[in-house]
Amino acid sequence: MLPQTSPDAAPLYVRDAGDPRRRERALDDLSTGFRRWRLAASLARLDIRNRYRGSVLGPFWLTLSTAIMVTGLGLLYSTLFKLPLVSYMPFLAVSLLVWNTVNQIVGDACTSLIQSEGIIRQMPLPYTVHALRCVFRNIIIAAHNLPLIIVVFAICGVLPGPAALLAIPGLLLITLNAFAAAILLGMICARFRDIGQIVASAMQFFFFLSPVLWKPELLGTRQAWLPLNPFFVLIETVRGPLLGTGPSALIWACAILYTAAACGMALAFFIRFRGRIAFWV
Repeated sequence: MLPQTSPDAAPLYVRDAGDPRRRERALDDLSTGFRRWRLAASLARLDIRNRYRGSVLGPFWLTLSTAIMVTGLGLLYSTLFKLPLVSYMPFLAVSLLVWNTVNQIVGDACTSLIQSEGIIRQMPLPYTVHALRCVFRNIIIAAHNLPLIIVVFAICGVLPGPAALLAIPGLLLITLNAFAAAILLGMICARFRDIGQIVASAMQFFFFLSPVLWKPELLGTRQAWLPLNPFFVLIETVRGPLLGTGPSALIWACAILYTAAACGMALAFFIRFRGRIAFWV
């Protein structure tokens, strides 16, 4: 323990190797970081501004590319699956937009701490701010794709009812999982740089395994196993209310369970290894 410079002076930096107080320091990091959410939001906007500097459409290029993909895949897979185009296009549009958001979140989560290496090494900023920065950045990007859903719904004559408000809790669950992923994957990928490639390959696998391009009804009785897929569960909490089908109580229960597990695992890792992040990035 470092001695005080004066009997009346409060210690500026005291650390006891025998009592690291990991839990207290981690919880203090979380509370301080959440209080500085405006800083994280400002950094997220700065990231997007720098990413699309000099671009004419900016983030709306993602909206345009997604619109082209929805149109092409909608015409193709509605023919292959022999489904009416007016019922398949809204399903495909919501599915792709939610999946692209989840996939982008997972990809950014792997580098949430590595990209902030310079700030971490130079400023005593809570690590929570960097995780929130990743979350806000993807929320802003996802918001640019919302007009595409409105256009597809208007063309296909889909009018969501009051049940569409249930998509808001689904979005909150995705946001909580995004924050947990930014903490957990950010720490793991900072320590083991190859994990990011493994995660990217796993996301490609889950894309085809999840009902994004195909409807769950095509599985017949085997769709009862779909709740074991956490990505399907999270997507369905948003897609179901918007399409008027509404997820079942089992889907909501699984979504809450998976979210609680992700947050618990992220908190456990953060408490145990928070003090090593500066040495890993």
